[in-house]
Amino acid sequence: MSKKYLRPLFVIAIASLLVFDAYAQTIKVPVIKDGQAQVIPEFENPDDWLRHDLWVETEFDTDGDGKADRMHVSVTRPKQTESGNLKLPVVYESSPYYAGTPRPPFDFFWDVKHELGENPPARIKGPKIAVREQRPVISNSQIKNWVPRGFIVVHSSSPGTGLSQGSPTVGGDNESLAPKAVIDWLNGRANGYTTPYGNEKVEAFWATGKVGMTGTSYNGTLPLAAATTGVEGLEAIIPIAPNTSYYHYYRSNGLVRSPGGYLGEDVDVLYDFIHSGSDEFREHNNRVYRDKIMANGLDRVTGDYNDFWASRDYLNDMKPLKAAVLMAHGFNDWNVMPEHSYRIYDAVRKKGVPHMVYYHQGGHGGEPPMELMNKWFTKFLFGVDNDVESLPKSWIVRENDDRLKPTSYADYPHPKAEMVTFKPTAGFPERGSLVTSSTTKQGTETFVDNVSFDGESLAKAEWTNHRLMFTTPVLSESVHISGVSTITVKLASNKPAANLSVWLVALPWEEGRRAKITDNIITRGWADPQNHKSLSESEPLKPGNFYTVTFDLQPDDQIIEAGQQIGLMIFSSDKDFTLHPDPGTEITVDLDGTSISIPVVNGKSAFTFKK
Repeated sequence: MSKKYLRPLFVIAIASLLVFDAYAQTIKVPVIKDGQAQVIPEFENPDDWLRHDLWVETEFDTDGDGKADRMHVSVTRPKQTESGNLKLPVVYESSPYYAGTPRPPFDFFWDVKHELGENPPARIKGPKIAVREQRPVISNSQIKNWVPRGFIVVHSSSPGTGLSQGSPTVGGDNESLAPKAVIDWLNGRANGYTTPYGNEKVEAFWATGKVGMTGTSYNGTLPLAAATTGVEGLEAIIPIAPNTSYYHYYRSNGLVRSPGGYLGEDVDVLYDFIHSGSDEFREHNNRVYRDKIMANGLDRVTGDYNDFWASRDYLNDMKPLKAAVLMAHGFNDWNVMPEHSYRIYDAVRKKGVPHMVYYHQGGHGGEPPMELMNKWFTKFLFGVDNDVESLPKSWIVRENDDRLKPTSYADYPHPKAEMVTFKPTAGFPERGSLVTSSTTKQGTETFVDNVSFDGESLAKAEWTNHRLMFTTPVLSESVHISGVSTITVKLASNKPAANLSVWLVALPWEEGRRAKITDNIITRGWADPQNHKSLSESEPLKPGNFYTVTFDLQPDDQIIEAGQQIGLMIFSSDKDFTLHPDPGTEITVDLDGTSISIPVVNGKSAFTFKK
């Protein structure tokens, strides 16, 4: 059995191997400056990189063939590692997307045009994915950044995608155990093979065993998934915009809610979107995972939290995690919303493992500055004492700053943030006020749901009976919001079910080419009033009865400038996110039982208003 990888698709001369030995003895790795691994000239030329692929055996069989599934893995490393005298740490990225996804039109999403609480119209199943040829190269991501700096880069395709065996499960255990197996192989604890079904073994003789994982979106979820297994050798992760709970991605406080930009997507839709693996096991995979486990668990009727969703919530699996965690997210990411990173960051902080968070003001994606990522991996993979753990824990890109030039803070939320509670005063159908003083006898106000109007139209309207809007006076000084706002709404509905949507906005609404992503929406949230008592059990609303619903909005860190007003908008169906019932549901809000608490740096004293 070979203890080395199958050579790349060219012959390596014995003379070259001798040169490699000489390089391995003379090259200094790593080269450190300012606590960061620097580019090493001998590793800089891509022509000198060795690239090859293999299959790593896992501990699961999800395609039902009676054999452990094997994951397709590719390696990119400096040629100087071939002698076995030079061992380097690994930067690893895994993904279900590498082999391709369906092309538009995306006509296999769920139809959102139906009444709440009813079974949705049947969904068209997704098309077969035209797989891109990926052998021997799976992906080129990470390579240019890390190989020249003395790291080896490894990629793998997720179960049931590309040339990896098994089935996608969209958050199931196999998606955690697959990268674990690769890390085990890098540490000599699992078997790697030169072919999908063969017996010729290969070993990672060039690896130190120390691994760091990173990636964006689904590729950012998998580092966290691997870390929750507690696998030895995974020293550090940098998840960027990760989906940390499929419930929080497809539901919101009991409400069926789509991720921004993907109206009608759900866990089974994503399964169809990534299932690019072998045709041989497609029927089995679809029958077992999509048409049984997912169909029985996702529940688009009530939106309740259940065992299916709990098994796909990584916050429930945090106990074994010990890797150092640098989270990254955008505060205006309405696809994978910022709560996904914050809930994990807060849990990691409580566990006491090394932690740091980077937030920018943009949308989906956006990795931290290379300096932070480099220091993180240099510390935990090379073991260089660069004091990265003594740096500030929080790095926030301010509203008009370059995304790669964040401002540092002691932590997130800002340590001086205090909750300030605002109460609404009557003003419907125009705008009421939002005040910090005690209010009574404000009565009730009733608005009518109409999904024909999107949230932006409702926020800009001076007068409409399709929402409630309450605003502060005009700010005379800027206000720094940092943390998670909490809303309480006391309401009654004339129907057994209703969508509930809340936006916190900065007014006046800015439009035109110069408008920035931070100009209008501060944060927002959604909830199902039927889940006012329990996230896991709905209670149909009795028309005319009042219910109190309390839930968190998305975390944020934003400076609201002087001259603006903060507005609280309460409405029902959110055209870009919720189901689309027929217009006409009437929602009555008891203003005295309604309030919002906003985390503000320096608390109530920060608010000064123009007279």
